[in-house]
Amino acid sequence: MAAGGVYVYAVIPTGEPLPSDATGVGAPPAALRLLAQGPVTAVVSDAPPQLRARRRDLLAHQDLLLRLTDRGPVLPMRFGMVAPDEDAVRSQLAGAKDDHLATLRHLSRGVEINLKALPAQDSLAVVVAEEKTVRRLREEVRRRPGYEASVRLGEAVATALSRRAADAGKKILRTLTPMARAVATGPEVHGCALNVSFLVDRGDSDDFRAAAERFATAHRDHVELRVAGPLPCYSFVSSRAARKPAAGL
Repeated sequence: MAAGGVYVYAVIPTGEPLPSDATGVGAPPAALRLLAQGPVTAVVSDAPPQLRARRRDLLAHQDLLLRLTDRGPVLPMRFGMVAPDEDAVRSQLAGAKDDHLATLRHLSRGVEINLKALPAQDSLAVVVAEEKTVRRLREEVRRRPGYEASVRLGEAVATALSRRAADAGKKILRTLTPMARAVATGPEVHGCALNVSFLVDRGDSDDFRAAAERFATAHRDHVELRVAGPLPCYSFVSSRAARKPAAGL
């Protein structure tokens, strides 16, 4: 075993095989192995020395998780999860067996799709046409140009763009939540009116993305939607994230 410890990629049900040609992080890519503890198994490799969040390794980590998800439920670990040795991994698996099994059942056949809603920066003409305050301040700037008037106009435009994006975010939640098994709010992202992930049945992921893209097209004057996925189900590995909130939240 490498002196750097054991790199942990995921927890899967015991008996699920690895993809035949799958490899792990590092250069050269580390060989993968399975550490079983009763009904749950950790997918691990030797941890490479001086592990860093290099693009190569980030992609290798995520690619493995997605390939595992193609085969069955996966409890994904974040990049850089390293245990001191195999005994520590088995001890954790044994101690959290029931939680791991419950999470694997919840994630079965599921993938994560993340959606971010941002203000539509290319919709200034529409904002001027539809927002009375913006229209009035723009006329003031035209009649009496000046620094303070321009600042007030810029603030009004920014406020209107953010409000319109937030309103569209509420609508997209109402539209997409019925298509998902669970919804989890992500961390606040600067400039985003909404950052939310959906747990979606793998077979429904294309329809889900298509619905999001139709919404984006229909509301492009209000919001810019960024859709990412299918992704490993990072946002749904706790019982708190497994609850499906009301669509109007």
